[in-house]
Amino acid sequence: MQPPIIAQIKGQPSAHRPIWFMRQAGRSLPEYRDLRANIPMLDSCLNPEVAAEITCQPVRRHKVDAAVFFSDIMVPLKLAGIDVHIEPGVGPVLDKPILTMADVSALETHHLEGEEVITQGVQLVTEELGRPDGTAPYTPVIGFAGAPFTLAAYMVEGRPSRDHLAARTMMYADPVAWHALLDWCARISADFVRAQIAGGASIIQLFDSWAGSLGQANYVAHVVDHSATVLQAAHEAGVPTIHFGTGTNEFLPEMRDAGADVVGVDHRIALDEADRRLGHTVTLQGNIDPALLAAPWEVLEQHIREVLDAGSKAPGHIVNLAHGVPPTTDPDVLTRIVEFVHEVTTDEHTN
Repeated sequence: MQPPIIAQIKGQPSAHRPIWFMRQAGRSLPEYRDLRANIPMLDSCLNPEVAAEITCQPVRRHKVDAAVFFSDIMVPLKLAGIDVHIEPGVGPVLDKPILTMADVSALETHHLEGEEVITQGVQLVTEELGRPDGTAPYTPVIGFAGAPFTLAAYMVEGRPSRDHLAARTMMYADPVAWHALLDWCARISADFVRAQIAGGASIIQLFDSWAGSLGQANYVAHVVDHSATVLQAAHEAGVPTIHFGTGTNEFLPEMRDAGADVVGVDHRIALDEADRRLGHTVTLQGNIDPALLAAPWEVLEQHIREVLDAGSKAPGHIVNLAHGVPPTTDPDVLTRIVEFVHEVTTDEHTN
């Protein structure tokens, strides 16, 4: 039998509603903190053994229905020779922001190199969790990449930003440089996706964390075609895709049309409303509000039931958070959520 997450992507019944958590491999787990105690973030991502171990930790602990490969959206930039580091308490910082057409042109000499460490890391994960060879149960591995807009936002700003003003200014003031930058970002992310698929990733998720700073018209005019390039790389390899952004509910149909098999939905909209906007055409992912993970169980349980009910209206539903697991989350709460979702959705065959 195919794994529940694969069945739901196809809009088919599954033994239970599948569930995984964005950022499940990471800061909320004590075993992760122990392993990473003296290893810088990007170094841990580029060590196949460390990345594979971190990827498998939440699967062992929580019994989630998919593993998400432990990495960072900055890893392809690092592999392409861009001076980037993760500054504790700040986030990604580039030593030289991309500000002009000359800066963008200089990127053309940078290509993904050494990506075999990514492929090796995914291969190690599949050695523990299995591969889709049709003969034995396995837990699918989700590979991922940062969407071109989100990567470009970091590259232009040089560090995290609340409003991405510099990036949006370049988009308006120098559209030629802007599209050239997003084209480069798309190619790098596509190569990163291919490296994960080569290792055995069964699904790819494209993260567009900052696209919500745009309106629908600007997203269509300046962004979506570049995201489609990355999603196409997965489809060409025969791998289904999830397209997720925060604050992007005004252009969910455009995110679907970029080539998504699944559209991720944040906490700002109910799943049944997202399904209505999408014309009941695609599997949805989401959208438990991470803010409720610290609430009393009875409050969280009621919220989960509402999410499950709203998600049952869509052609398929993958249960997840509306964004990543906060680092202060009690891991036992995540385990309890998985157990609860599996229990109440077993053999429901609602889709």
